[in-house]
Formats: sequence, structure tokens, C-alpha cells
Amino acid sequence: MPVTVLLVDDEPLVRAGLRAVLEAQPDIEVVGEAADGAAVIPLVRQLRPDVVAMDVRMPLMDGIEATRAVLRTVTDPPKILVVTTFENDEYVYEALRAGADGFLLKRARPAEIVHAVRLIAEGESLLFPASVRQLAAEYGDDGGNPAARRVLERAALTEREAEVLRLVARGLSNAEIAGQLIVGTETVKSHVSAVLAKLGARDRTQAVITAYESGFVSPG
Repeated sequence: MPVTVLLVDDEPLVRAGLRAVLEAQPDIEVVGEAADGAAVIPLVRQLRPDVVAMDVRMPLMDGIEATRAVLRTVTDPPKILVVTTFENDEYVYEALRAGADGFLLKRARPAEIVHAVRLIAEGESLLFPASVRQLAAEYGDDGGNPAARRVLERAALTEREAEVLRLVARGLSNAEIAGQLIVGTETVKSHVSAVLAKLGARDRTQAVITAYESGFVSPG
């Protein structure tokens, strides 16, 4: 089954470019388009895309609010890939905080766009971990977020789960973590699932942001 994608951007040229790049791939299908975040929820419910590639800045409803709305109101929501002009942008970090699974620059090369969509759909690696770390260092609370600290404390991660979270924050995939810890990939998947469940995080990105903002992992 192909990865299905909904494109959301107020610039028709951007949508056309993304569509051309993605539909050139045999395993990716663009199922719809929207010009504003306000149109996302009905389209997600109708089309059930695997991934929403969404501009972070739009006139009526931006990508941050649209992300919150989708995750709040849609059962089994899609992965959300924020598409942005600027890499070091507080809007991007707020979108990640709101629940987006990763971000992509509009100037990215076609191969990077395709890789980002596939990686987000699979959910087994952190997209652009170094960039997420830089955003957390600049716009995060530098370990001073009391809510994030409480989440970490309540999670009561085991020593192995804590080790896995640190490796996830470095951007390692399940296979890479398995190689580092000398365990099976299925064992790593179980540990990652346990970490996400204990943190109440829907994906690796949210778990890593909690790790940074609680001070459990330093983004510096």
C-alpha cells in the first residue's frame, strides 16, 4: 500500500512542486490538497491520509493550530510533517510541541522530501535530529519546564528505557539502537513503545522534546 499524503499550503506553486516530487514515487500517493489549515480536519476525516505535509504559516489557521486541532479531534490521526521556509524558526518548534512529527524545509531537494515523508510514515527514526536539538536549545525551556519534569518523574523509566530515550534523542533508528545495545530490533521496539506510553507521547519527536525540556537530555 502506498503512503498517502495530504498537502496543505497557501501557495499553489509549493503544492504543485510537492505533488510532482511525491507522485514520481511508486510508493507515495497525494490524495488531496488544501490552501489553509482551516480545511484540514474535514479533509483528514474524508481522505484518511497517512501523512499531512502542512505549511507552518497560513492566513486563516496556521500549521500550529491545525496540528492541535487534528490531534484533538481526529481519531487515529495522521502523521504531521510541517513544511517551512526557515529552519531556525520558533513557529516550527511550537508546531513540534503541538504534536507535529517533524519538519521539512521548502528548499529541500526532491530526495530529501521523499525521504522525510517515508521516514515520518514509518515512525522509527527522528527526522533531522540535529535540527530538532538546535530548535530545543534555542526555543525550549532548557530543562526548566516544570510540566515536562513532572512527566519524566511520573514515567519512572527503567535504566534500559532511559538509555533508549537518550539514543532516540540522538536520532538513532530502532536498528541502530539494537546494534548499540546488542539486543534484537523487536526488543528495542518494545522499549520504545514503553517509553512513549510512560511519557504519554504519541511519537518519538514528542518524547524527545519532553526529554529536552525536562532536562533529562541536554540539547546543547
